[in-house]
Amino acid sequence: MENNTKPLKGIHISRMNAITTIMTLSLYILLTITVFHVSSIIHENNRDVDGFSTSTQLGELFRSGSAFLTEQARLYVTTADLAHMDSYFEEVHTDRRRESAVEALARLDLDGKSSAYLQSALDKSTALMEREIYAMALAALAQGCDEASLPPEIQNAPLSSEDRALSRAEQTAKAQDLLFGSEYQAAAALISEDVQDSQYALARIYGQHMENSYKQLQSAMVLHQTLIGIHFAATLVGFAFILLLVVLPLRRYVKDIESRRPLRISGAYECRRLARAYNNMFALIMANEHTLRHQAEHDALTGLLNRGAFDALQASLAAGGPLALLLVDVDKFKQINDGYGHDTGDRVLKKVAGLLQKNFRTTDYPARIGGDEFAVIVIGTDPSEQDAIMAKITAINDILTHPDDGLPVVSLSVGGAFCGAGFSENLFKNADSALYVVKEHGRCGCRFYTPELAQSQAR
Repeated sequence: MENNTKPLKGIHISRMNAITTIMTLSLYILLTITVFHVSSIIHENNRDVDGFSTSTQLGELFRSGSAFLTEQARLYVTTADLAHMDSYFEEVHTDRRRESAVEALARLDLDGKSSAYLQSALDKSTALMEREIYAMALAALAQGCDEASLPPEIQNAPLSSEDRALSRAEQTAKAQDLLFGSEYQAAAALISEDVQDSQYALARIYGQHMENSYKQLQSAMVLHQTLIGIHFAATLVGFAFILLLVVLPLRRYVKDIESRRPLRISGAYECRRLARAYNNMFALIMANEHTLRHQAEHDALTGLLNRGAFDALQASLAAGGPLALLLVDVDKFKQINDGYGHDTGDRVLKKVAGLLQKNFRTTDYPARIGGDEFAVIVIGTDPSEQDAIMAKITAINDILTHPDDGLPVVSLSVGGAFCGAGFSENLFKNADSALYVVKEHGRCGCRFYTPELAQSQAR
């Protein structure tokens, strides 16, 4: 992004107008009008850049506040540390990041859509707080906390008679399920979608403003050219100035805008300011688009390609060269979730994803295609490299079965298949057949599909 603190250099159009006034008063008046028009466009673009940057920061402020509430509630029900409960209500009553973001965005929003999405996210987040407070109250009851020492919201939580009658262990388990279960995750995802929709709305409205501004700028350029043509003979010096420092840079700007690339900073001071303002907004929009595209194509937990991106990749590789498909299952993953909790299960999945990325090449494509199901497309390989691939899986299983990071022992079952001419229809089926054989023979291993293996399955 262009450094806004670095002083801009260049000849000011307003100063040169004093020279052209001596040559012809009428040309000066008309050019001054266009200069003020260009200056107003620059000012509007600078304001849009600041507004878009601030609005994006407000969206992140809301995300951090909402995530903080979720984190503190979960930490309390899992650790029983009252400091997390205190931090939770300090955010609710004092810091108020979510409310501050909504109030600030309402003052900046140009069409009301973005702030409406963020207000919807706040409403859903507030509704989700009732579930969080109920879970913390249930956990406090299970821990036998002194009710008088708890925040009023916890004291007044409407715990049902059925939940009060549960054993302490059951109360703790239910409190954790309220905050870690799929229903909670779905509600939190809706809040995240509203925040994301708010950012989309901002990008659209500021993008439209930028497009309108540059259409006006193009019209101003045409006016400059017309005036210069009329008074060419009497204003040769002024014509050279406008041509070299205003017209040509603006023409390059228009081409750069049509080609969706940053502007080359050149020309008069005002043109340089315009280029800097455009480049700042362009960088912000490109970064936002990259972030949104990455979120749409990658699994939020592991960072690998998600199922949608994996399916699209299959289609793009249908007419490619030789490759292999590996289908990977985490053995007995449900037992990990049931025995150690979903947080540990998530850490196991992240570990598996990291090992797949580390052990395969950057040209290969690891993906998470299900809850505990992964896949790897190995590019440019054939059956002669089967042993090398199996060695990678063996190395990964050796790490997983001898953990040194406090995680439980797990292993991978891997089925693979080769294809010499891109991704074929039978490749997935063949790899799945090989995976089935691995599972039938004790898991924790890797097999590749062969016709003999298919015949043994048929028998």
